[in-house]
Amino acid sequence: MKAFNKLLALLLIATLAGCASEPERQELSEREIYETAQGYLNSKNFSLAIQNLQLLESRYPFGPYAEQAQLEIIYAYYRGGDNEAAIAAADRFIRLHPQHEKVDYAYYMRGLSNYTEGEGLLERFIPTDMTQRDPGSAIQSFEDFRQLLQRFPNSVYADDARARMIYLRNRLARYEINVANYYFKRKAYLAAANRGRYVIENLPQTPAVPDALAVMVQAYLLLGMDDLAEQSLTVLRKNYPDHPNLDKNGNFISEVGIDQEGSLINKATFGLFDRYEPPSFDNRGKSEE
Repeated sequence: MKAFNKLLALLLIATLAGCASEPERQELSEREIYETAQGYLNSKNFSLAIQNLQLLESRYPFGPYAEQAQLEIIYAYYRGGDNEAAIAAADRFIRLHPQHEKVDYAYYMRGLSNYTEGEGLLERFIPTDMTQRDPGSAIQSFEDFRQLLQRFPNSVYADDARARMIYLRNRLARYEINVANYYFKRKAYLAAANRGRYVIENLPQTPAVPDALAVMVQAYLLLGMDDLAEQSLTVLRKNYPDHPNLDKNGNFISEVGIDQEGSLINKATFGLFDRYEPPSFDNRGKSEE
């Protein structure tokens, strides 16, 4: 009986000692997980970095490394090519920590993730005309960077955000010209003119403005709206006298004439004969390429 009581006492002492050391063990485990995640980030093993950062947050949601882990998982998702997850993680951090000293980083990474959304593996290594892609993510990226600059004008990420916004404006303006060229193919000349006018009114000072004016001149000529065509031509001639659709005397070089457009043979054969290439405007300079 005495032996049993002695054994019971030893077990009780061991249990109490284990409980006393538990906080220290847990703190060490949290640090170890964080350092392991850092190692994977440094070695660019982003999938394992994400696993460890998720483990850290799930086990120690109120620990000293939790908020930093939430920030770093945004970066890990982004570098791992999962832009949607990076955006979701950034939104979560902004929602949970709107006053955090590093919340500007979350805004920046959200914009950066939308900036590269839609780029596949090939696009990262092979030059691709992104102005041909759906502009949804570009529009959202522009808005993300705008919010960053509005809320944190002195952020360390502000200069890069401004530079990317300029690129995005140019890209969105060129997208409108591409759509106008599509409308020319469909003979939707009023729609083409409206796209050109949209660039002039909403995306001024972009490299696509000269082509937008040329689009308007061409579309209005085909619509028989000579007064509006002349107004657009005057602006084009005055501000961009070297545009490829102007001859040395400042006259507009039409991509297609009214005679071609009204060809009876073309209409009678539904375009099978007496075909012509529809107007297309893409005179990008080196600054826009």
